[in-house]
Amino acid sequence: MAPLSSALLLVALGAGRVLSSPLAEPAIAAPAVTAAPSLDNALQKRASCTFSGSGGASSASKSQASCATIVLSNVAVPSGTTLDLSDLEDGTHVIFEGTTTWGYKEWSGPLLQIKGKDITIEGASGSVLDGDGARWWDGEGGNGGVTKPKFFAAHSLTGSSSITNLNIKNTPVQAVSINGCEGLTVTDMTIDNSAGDSGGGHNTDGFDIGSSSGVTITGAKVYNQDDCVAVNSGTDIVFSGGLCSGGHGLSIGSVGGRSDNTVDNVTFKDSTITKSTNGLRIKAVAGATGTINGVTYSGITLSSISKYGILIEQNYDGGDLHGDPTSGVPITDLTISSITGSSGVTSSGYNVVIVCGDGACSNWTWSGVSVSGGKSYGECQNVPSVASC
Repeated sequence: MAPLSSALLLVALGAGRVLSSPLAEPAIAAPAVTAAPSLDNALQKRASCTFSGSGGASSASKSQASCATIVLSNVAVPSGTTLDLSDLEDGTHVIFEGTTTWGYKEWSGPLLQIKGKDITIEGASGSVLDGDGARWWDGEGGNGGVTKPKFFAAHSLTGSSSITNLNIKNTPVQAVSINGCEGLTVTDMTIDNSAGDSGGGHNTDGFDIGSSSGVTITGAKVYNQDDCVAVNSGTDIVFSGGLCSGGHGLSIGSVGGRSDNTVDNVTFKDSTITKSTNGLRIKAVAGATGTINGVTYSGITLSSISKYGILIEQNYDGGDLHGDPTSGVPITDLTISSITGSSGVTSSGYNVVIVCGDGACSNWTWSGVSVSGGKSYGECQNVPSVASC
């Protein structure tokens, strides 16, 4: 057998590795590892999309999963149609520009729906979402008359989703429903239904919050004819630096009779309530069950309150202070501090009303409460010793 010409090691050009002689066992290359695409890279591959006019709503809904940024510029949503952005990819950015409008139809809505994870929603400078609610307003709200669409279903917004600088005007009934959300931040939103004061607006709630956690609302301005904020259920909710005008104030509840009847760790702070029926209100439904725990009202200024400066009731039945209070929805670990309103309540109203069931209001903190101008309520019940009524 002829000797090998030479046991030279051959260098594989371009491969950057050394090969053995031809008689050596062939090397098996390790499979290449491909890194999973990052969210940032995935977003870079998707388009920025602008939609406008009467076909903008339909096009945006159909294309939403393909767009990293969705710009809604002067979109005119047809009657009976939801501007539906409920199938967004994670991390999508939604921008409203110009004026967004909706056609008229008697239906329940919503007019706008947005869902998703890590979603950024913002209003460009000068933009407005105009519900033109006067077309539906008849003084009945959701209690009768024509069927009115709810406005904005902000549901199942999770991760680090945010809503910034939205300017909402003249909603037919309720403005913003926050439900099933986790970690949502709302900043500098304006809800202006002030035209409804003389135009028949009713049940135009600002924010209705349910079954959500970690929701923070900062710098909101709400002009309306119902609750500025109503937390019906949820945990770790904060409303701060807000202005509430014309409505029913900052409310917990009503709690009881829903699928979720737990309110825990809710804070309202550093806000002003003016020209409203109520200032602070906690509503527990008579005969129902649930829990209201860890609610704080702090640094609230009241002015021109027509009915109740502070109202805490466990006999709510769709109306205030009806019948005997019950104990099925206890109100515990309540803090009321630094509530000011010298002459903040009109002479026909009541400064403070507390009606609790037997043993159902406990572990309260009450300090720095100075609400005057109205009458004393002579039928307070089961008031914790630290509070005054």
